[in-house]
Amino acid sequence: MKEIFIGDGTPPAPAALAAKVRTLAPSMTRSMQRVAEAVAQDPAGCAALTVTGLAELTGTSEATVVRTARLLGYPGYRDLRLALAGLAAQQQSGRAPAVTADIAVDDPIADVVAKLAYDEQQTLADTAAALDTVQLGAAVTALAQARRVDIYGVGASSLVGQDLAQKLLRIGLIAHAHTDPHLAVTNAVQLRSGDAAVAITHSGSTGDVIEPLRVAFDRGATTIAITGRPDGPVSQYADHILTTSTARESELRPAAMSSRTSQLLVVDCLFIGIAQRTYETAAPALAASYEALAHRHSPRTR
Repeated sequence: MKEIFIGDGTPPAPAALAAKVRTLAPSMTRSMQRVAEAVAQDPAGCAALTVTGLAELTGTSEATVVRTARLLGYPGYRDLRLALAGLAAQQQSGRAPAVTADIAVDDPIADVVAKLAYDEQQTLADTAAALDTVQLGAAVTALAQARRVDIYGVGASSLVGQDLAQKLLRIGLIAHAHTDPHLAVTNAVQLRSGDAAVAITHSGSTGDVIEPLRVAFDRGATTIAITGRPDGPVSQYADHILTTSTARESELRPAAMSSRTSQLLVVDCLFIGIAQRTYETAAPALAASYEALAHRHSPRTR
């Protein structure tokens, strides 16, 4: 199993630990999941345990505990314990709120609003905390300099892809969002060095998204993956990986809803970064698009 580390080698801050657990737990082995779940549910209690104690508590081995710590971005268990102690202190001070309950079928609409609002906020905070700014900066550079940008996504991710494409078009870049898998591959064949391709897949294993990205990668284009599973198959063909987080999935709130929230945050970060890099051309292009839309919706004169 490939181990994932923070891009610049810096262990995640305590506030980012819970986000890392939520993001990476689904791709862990079952024994590693038990360790991750334990530290997320009781950071204060686990911070007081030795590596042997945590292994006994979770019914795993010391080696599994150390591997889990490293997968979460810490050099060793000692560093994870320090982060757990910091997270526990934040929770006790009220700066790290407890997770709300799942939405129930009989919840009043006011409770639904409150729970959804909390989950959306948590998803955004988790994504921001876990997002590798080094990878983000590299992706911004590649897109800002690209001759052409192809974007691949299906289902809910296709909506995010269309949002990214229209944002790039409004600042004068050539961008196309492809939802048809055959058309996506056909277009990917035309890419070459100097072009860029973006794959959006929360699972990291959507074949209709991975295949055109593979073709783009093989053709020499710079490839970017926006995914909730940074160790998924899509990472094999991505030069830059931007990791998203999701709120907890429930019966009434499928993963597509929460993943879209985090994907849109990453898209907005990319767009702002690119607009900053290309400001001399982006600003006039934005102004022109605003003017064109305003003219379209203004009363016609004869």
